[in-house]
Amino acid sequence: MKTQNIVALVSGANRGLGRRFAEQLVAQGAKVYAGARRPETVDLPGVIPVQLDITDAGSIRRAAEFAADVNVVINNAGVSTQSTLLDGSLDDIRLEMETHYFGTLQVIRAFAPIVEGNGGGAILNVLSILSWAHPPTSGAYAAAKAAGWAMTDAVRTELAPRGIHVAALHVGYMDTDMVPYIPADQKTDPGVVAKLALDGLFAGEDEILGDANTRAVKAGLSGAPR
Repeated sequence: MKTQNIVALVSGANRGLGRRFAEQLVAQGAKVYAGARRPETVDLPGVIPVQLDITDAGSIRRAAEFAADVNVVINNAGVSTQSTLLDGSLDDIRLEMETHYFGTLQVIRAFAPIVEGNGGGAILNVLSILSWAHPPTSGAYAAAKAAGWAMTDAVRTELAPRGIHVAALHVGYMDTDMVPYIPADQKTDPGVVAKLALDGLFAGEDEILGDANTRAVKAGLSGAPR
């Protein structure tokens, strides 16, 4: 796809990786809808703010009606409760699944007919290194991202005949406010990750690995579980 012909919706675009996605797409000539639960927090020049809470079906429907010319969807919105599965709050565990699995799926279901009607395009789901590595300290997040990975692979096959390419971005810690407790030297620049992901998406890659740690974990998936 040529970026000057792209009309993109980026969820969670008011900060972190989502903001970098929106920023880079605008710089390349794309029209960008910047989705956020509080659109007044979107302060990036050149984008069109849109209210979008991916855990709210009504919000998703209204966003789809408003952004009816979209041909690229970047499912970036996320949450991290740091809940464990045995002792963590069930409300937090449900929030992780509602966001990373059901919320992302609802966005895809709402926008797939729009993308198809606009001549086809692409969907990028932002996943995680924890789609594959499942530490108990992040059990809720890892389980939700693993579910998101399976969903991404399934809808890729469903949507391919409709002219929609579906890709997954897997990445470890990035230098965003989601993980302020991680030392800076263990985090990747989200701008670098956004460029890598967009290049891979528009090149037709199915799976994009955002950093060295993620590549190492993916390479070890055939080994015995630890």
